[in-house]
Amino acid sequence: MDRYRYRFRCVWRLDAPPDAVYAVLERAGDYPRWWPQVREVAPLDDTTGTVRFRSLLPYDLVVTVRALRRDPAAGVLEIGLGGDLEGWSRWTLTADGAGTHALYEQEVEVRARLLRVLAVPGRPVFRANHALMMRGGRRGLAALLRAV
Repeated sequence: MDRYRYRFRCVWRLDAPPDAVYAVLERAGDYPRWWPQVREVAPLDDTTGTVRFRSLLPYDLVVTVRALRRDPAAGVLEIGLGGDLEGWSRWTLTADGAGTHALYEQEVEVRARLLRVLAVPGRPVFRANHALMMRGGRRGLAALLRAV
């Protein structure tokens, strides 16, 4: 295993239909309103932007994101990442009864210098930090969907 690479997979069960979930997830500029760890989203054009996020660790990550795939019919949103993290992330949404099964997958290489220096001893902490971020996102999205 490459010490700088991470693969994440997370499943969220949401009590809203896939099209409603997709409509929220495709509006990246609104993420800071419902996802506490997403601190800032700055659009650069129609398909790219920068995102700053921070979870429990006192360290901000800044990435440039670009849309790779937007397919509402298939329930897929995929972006490429550059900057502090390089790689991709993808949402795949499918119906689950009256709700949605939301699969989040991410494959990245850490590019931020400090995180590379701390790659081996920090790996368990970085993974836990990511899990906390995803938990915050699920809670925020579920609350937003309930309010709509």
